[in-house]
Amino acid sequence: MIKIRKAKDTDFEDVWNIFHQVVKKGDTFAFAPESTREECKALWMQPGICTYVAELHGKIVGTYILRKNQPGLGAHVVNAAYMVHPRSQGQGIGKAMGINSIKQARKLGFSAIQFNFVVSTNIVAIQLWLKLGFKIVGTVPKAFNHGKLGLVDVYVMHRFV
Repeated sequence: MIKIRKAKDTDFEDVWNIFHQVVKKGDTFAFAPESTREECKALWMQPGICTYVAELHGKIVGTYILRKNQPGLGAHVVNAAYMVHPRSQGQGIGKAMGINSIKQARKLGFSAIQFNFVVSTNIVAIQLWLKLGFKIVGTVPKAFNHGKLGLVDVYVMHRFV
């Protein structure tokens, strides 16, 4: 059973391992493949960012964050990012985190979730988000420099919570 909970400071090494394994591929996130531990901590574990971890059999296998998409008059929309350790993909962890994040966003008082940068070649994630009620509301041409494919489009995705 997948257990999702708010991350603790002591979870950072596991979060860093997941972040590093996912980002170093250069195929789904705009973060530099050579991002450091300190950059990960600043992006994933700072005040104002709600960080969650997913556990399977007592081991942290995924993480996601929620943060205001914009300040002030845009603060009612949350932005989110999700990572599953490559060895744990295909076990429903992303889906569980997606469902949990919708509930958490609602609980935190947000009215919608917006993904600003979904790489168009990340078909598994796109299919999941569509199943969970997100819609592609925009396309940014050639905005991502994919590690193997070169410049590819990114999608902006949205759903109300």
